[in-house]
Amino acid sequence: MKHYFTVLRKYASVEGRASRAEYWNFLLFNYIVSVILGIIEARIHTNFIVITYAVATFLPGLAVGMRRMHDLGKYGIYFLIPLYNFILACFAGDKGANVYGLNPRLTRAWLSTTCMVPE
Repeated sequence: MKHYFTVLRKYASVEGRASRAEYWNFLLFNYIVSVILGIIEARIHTNFIVITYAVATFLPGLAVGMRRMHDLGKYGIYFLIPLYNFILACFAGDKGANVYGLNPRLTRAWLSTTCMVPE
């Protein structure tokens, strides 16, 4: 759930990198919420709740997908290629820093001990 809110906080930011955990947890939570909202919609006989949720989470989903491609050292636009992006999203990202930023899995404490983060 932490990753879901992280993605929402970075709403439309495609700068930086997103770890596999951030990407897949966002997709999983997004799917669960959509199913629950669909069940609620069926009960109250309406069709705007899921559509509203989908519109609200479209940009964050696009942005986290592009940041996921950045983690792999690829251009964010690769996220728009359906099967290719799914295959790439399953692989681990670059171990160290790449042109898109530092590895999102490294902790701030580790970075500060290596003098990579300005105080």
